[in-house]
Amino acid sequence: MKVKDILDTLKRPTITIAGDKTIQDAMKLMVDHKIGSVVVVNAGGDPAGILTERDIFRLCHHCKAAMMTMKIADHMTTDLAVGLPEDDLNYIAQVITQKRVRHIPIIDAAGKLCGLISIGDIVKAKLTEAEVHVRYLTEYITGRARTGAE
Repeated sequence: MKVKDILDTLKRPTITIAGDKTIQDAMKLMVDHKIGSVVVVNAGGDPAGILTERDIFRLCHHCKAAMMTMKIADHMTTDLAVGLPEDDLNYIAQVITQKRVRHIPIIDAAGKLCGLISIGDIVKAKLTEAEVHVRYLTEYITGRARTGAE
């Protein structure tokens, strides 16, 4: 299964924000959309970083008084782990595990944002794939597989 297969099934838009907005702006956006991260884009709309609940939680701990007026660009993760639509889902799962992140921005060959894949999206796709295999094998073993000649 490829990343593009998941992107084709997602019904949610990819939420982005400019790096010159405040942490408070990002928090409102994340709460309003019930999401755990937001892709930070530059003026051209290209991914420049990502801001996650974890990043905000760290800010709360270290400097909660000034946090609400801080600029996102100063606190976002800029060392992005990204994927391509053609990447195999197993590869993306490995990247997520190794980097210890929950979201991977997906970019096209030109560097433009195509979407955002979460660990939950991967788990759901893998479960669906496994269920299809189990059903097929069960029908095959029990002799209930349809041959198409019926």
